[in-house]
Amino acid sequence: MSNPQTRNPHRAPHAEDRPSLRHETGPLSPDPHQIRPRIDTRHNPHAPRHAAPASAPDAPGTAAGSRTLFTLRDILLWCVLPVLIVLGLRLFVFGLYVIPSGSMENTIMPGDRVITTHLSPRPIALRRGDIVVFKDPANWLANEGASHNSDRLIKRLIGLPGDTVECAGGGASIVINGVPIDESAYLKPGVEPSRSAFSVTVPAGRLFVLGDNRANSADSRAHTNDGAQGLVPVDDVEGVAFVCYWPFNRMGWLSAHHDVFRDVPTRAPTG
Repeated sequence: MSNPQTRNPHRAPHAEDRPSLRHETGPLSPDPHQIRPRIDTRHNPHAPRHAAPASAPDAPGTAAGSRTLFTLRDILLWCVLPVLIVLGLRLFVFGLYVIPSGSMENTIMPGDRVITTHLSPRPIALRRGDIVVFKDPANWLANEGASHNSDRLIKRLIGLPGDTVECAGGGASIVINGVPIDESAYLKPGVEPSRSAFSVTVPAGRLFVLGDNRANSADSRAHTNDGAQGLVPVDDVEGVAFVCYWPFNRMGWLSAHHDVFRDVPTRAPTG
């Protein structure tokens, strides 16, 4: 009788007799040199749960610790450029003025601070009703009792080059090119358009101006004998006031009231 445990050299071995190919050559076989111990953090509160990410190098211009790096480009962009923009706007676009007298009450009060645009008279043309700031043409401020040292005046533009501006006086309306205008929208309450009579034709390059407080305004009416008939050279206009920014309780837009002059015809200047 044959022994069942006796191996037959001619019999193919069973699967259990063969060495495991998966164990020897399988793709999932672990490399003993790559095996790392697993850290159990369930019972070790001091063990790190996640690996700290590698720190990236500091980008230029960002904080490195407690030190901030600024390049020349950053300085030009954030420091020099804003200053140049503000200076450019101040010199070429906007002007700041303190009102020296009460000639424009109640539209503007003495001591008010206003902003003007330098875009008028060029490239934006002047219009009747504009509140213009101009150089004192013939010592007008001496007759207005100015409370601030200044060589600039502020008035409302009434007559453009070519206009004939006249008034019969005694509370009569101002007439421009034959059309009477209603100035109640901006005249100081209780003040007449003009107590004195006058008639002026504005030549080329000149302007006829009046204050809103006609009872206390040494304007074009009061200087008809100054050699220029009280007219302001267009080139002496520095801007048109459009907003009062101080004091805070008087802050607001300054209206030109262009609608008051909408029916006045335009005349070409002569001379």
